[in-house]
Amino acid sequence: MATESVQVLIEGGKATAAPPLGPALGPLGVNIGKVVADINKKTESFKGMQVPVKVEVDKDTKDYTITIGTPPAASLILKEAGVQKGAGNPLTDKVADLRIEQVIKISKMKEDALLGRDTKARVKEIIGTCNSMGIMVEGVPAVEAIKLVNEGKFDEEIEQEKTEISAEEQKEQAEERRKLAEDMEKRRAEYEAKAKAVLASMSGKTNKDIRAKMVEEGIPEKIINEHAPVEKKEAPKKA
Repeated sequence: MATESVQVLIEGGKATAAPPLGPALGPLGVNIGKVVADINKKTESFKGMQVPVKVEVDKDTKDYTITIGTPPAASLILKEAGVQKGAGNPLTDKVADLRIEQVIKISKMKEDALLGRDTKARVKEIIGTCNSMGIMVEGVPAVEAIKLVNEGKFDEEIEQEKTEISAEEQKEQAEERRKLAEDMEKRRAEYEAKAKAVLASMSGKTNKDIRAKMVEEGIPEKIINEHAPVEKKEAPKKA
């Protein structure tokens, strides 16, 4: 089967027959209007984002397939969450809280790249990624959110594929982000104080013992490394 392909970058849901797409598709003999409509349907969830699109056309039958490229799930999660990066220690730190509608939206965006056979399974995949980033879902840690999905708490939203949240919910999210950031700063200050106390109480002890004590005190590895960096071994001298 001989095929030709066209690759373009378009704004989600706003493809047109104008350049660059229309002129590139014209010589291939396909129904440009239908291709544009199909692309817009597949990319409507990417409104406001530039999306890579690939159209492959069978030169004989004029059948075509459309492949939509997407940013990594983590990037989409950060965009929806309104934060620049995930938590350095996702087990203890939480940086944002997504609504289930936003998770559904991301699962639809990444539909072609996810393994789940249905929306519910794909939603759980996205929540799994949230877990590794320190991002909560519906006010609970991601692991608990997956349990709620399994219990059917969000079946209505998932079945109806709801993807939008209200302006009021957006305001609530912003306030939650502010509170989470404050909590993280407070916890960091507490860990810093603990680390300094360990250093003061173990003056003269080996770095290994100091690090072990900090671990025992529950101090995150990042802060341990800042206060008691791992000592580098000197390379053996050549004879």
